[in-house]
Amino acid sequence: MLETTFFQTDPLHCAAQLIGTHLIWGKCAGRVVETEAYLVEGDEACHTFMRPSTRAFVERNKAGACYIYFNYGVHWMLNILVKDGPRDGLILVRAIEPRRGLALMRQRRGVEELKRLCSGPGKLTQALAIGKSHHEIDLCANPAHSFWKRPNEKAEVVADPRIGISRAKDFPWRFTLRDSPFVSVPVRRRS
Repeated sequence: MLETTFFQTDPLHCAAQLIGTHLIWGKCAGRVVETEAYLVEGDEACHTFMRPSTRAFVERNKAGACYIYFNYGVHWMLNILVKDGPRDGLILVRAIEPRRGLALMRQRRGVEELKRLCSGPGKLTQALAIGKSHHEIDLCANPAHSFWKRPNEKAEVVADPRIGISRAKDFPWRFTLRDSPFVSVPVRRRS
């Protein structure tokens, strides 16, 4: 299980390092294939830029805490607090490759196709039944809600601009597992 120290680093480094880890959520699990990093200071796309409640969350929680919010009144979003490194930030888990609990995920999502179960942050939280009650839980304290590193699984990480936002969208702070068919949006090929 990843310990608090894993999340006590720079958010960009941590977001890239999460690619290839396994997110365990109760009876379900999957390999992380897409993340996005947001900086607490000076990042107009981060909730801390406009929301005092998010700044208060950062202050009162330690690295590895869940930051859950309701996006556009439609989907819950799973973020992890990165703190006590050179910069503080939040990492949005955008997609996983489903590996365990597939029947349960299919039931929750109402879809059969494996690639569509968790290929986006809203799909992921629906498939794993993540919601408001998980806000502020420590992902480094309970193996039932945690990240694990698989020693023999290599992860080639690609960085490209963040997606689905209107501010500070050109920063290459979206990280994906190279050639994964489980990401939310294919990586933009540079010409």
